[in-house]
Amino acid sequence: MANQSMYNKAFWNTMRIQHEVYPEMSNMADSTGSYPAPYEFLSSYTPALEKENLFRRIGTVIKTTSPEGKIHAATSTGKAEWVGEAVAIPESSDTISQFTVDSHKLASLAKLKHTFVTDNKFDIEKYLKNEFARRFGREEENALINGDGNDAPVGILHPTAGAEVGITTATDAITYDEIIKLYFSLDKHYRKNAVWVVNDETALYLRTLKDASGNYIWNHTDNTILGKPVEYSPYMPEIESGKKPIAFGDFSYLWLIERQPLSIKVLKEKYILEGQIGYAAYERLDAKLIVPEAVKLLQVAE
Repeated sequence: MANQSMYNKAFWNTMRIQHEVYPEMSNMADSTGSYPAPYEFLSSYTPALEKENLFRRIGTVIKTTSPEGKIHAATSTGKAEWVGEAVAIPESSDTISQFTVDSHKLASLAKLKHTFVTDNKFDIEKYLKNEFARRFGREEENALINGDGNDAPVGILHPTAGAEVGITTATDAITYDEIIKLYFSLDKHYRKNAVWVVNDETALYLRTLKDASGNYIWNHTDNTILGKPVEYSPYMPEIESGKKPIAFGDFSYLWLIERQPLSIKVLKEKYILEGQIGYAAYERLDAKLIVPEAVKLLQVAE
């Protein structure tokens, strides 16, 4: 604990470009000259990141520093059974799958006036926490939806490696019955903890969708559709020809794999003529939908 506290102090003194030698920092820099964010900072940064990236809330975050770039996920259809005394316990059909994990780098550069950085009344820790949480969290969410696997994770909308299409609509006017069909296209075991993910425009459309008797499909009392909560993401597509504007499923099977948490490098000289200090931050991660059938998509007819 003492070492962590000392590193935390040395880290923020370094961020404030105080020209002292800090032994705690000597062996912490990586090959780029970046320093890993201290534990005390990450304890408040992580919740801020969760507010910006909905999949850090409804998905599963896995932390690994394993160098081989592989993870194992167990899926099971096993169940508990009543057995008599001295009777063998029935075996379950558990499947352990191995996934190759990449180490995609997400980076951002923030700049601050030199006078702010050296002003002890300026809360640089709070500023960098909020700024990087906003930048990294939003782009993580975007990639987990739309990522194509090129220098970024594969998103749930990827045509071959993403979630499965549960239903394709007849036209670009989504009907009440098609939402019902999407709901039941998801296996009942995954429906238990399922949520809907849409953008604001699609949510507005669904809020006004009625059946033949004039009943809304959206429960305006608790903001659910067919009893399941709705999450919003601006990175989901709109209701347009060929698009997939609605995702429905159990997103705990969407794993966000942290390969390396946030690290920051101070750029003291690069912006000196502008009277600014730069902060280059990066993280490494990947994402896998380990059970593709756990999330179903509605695709609009072309």
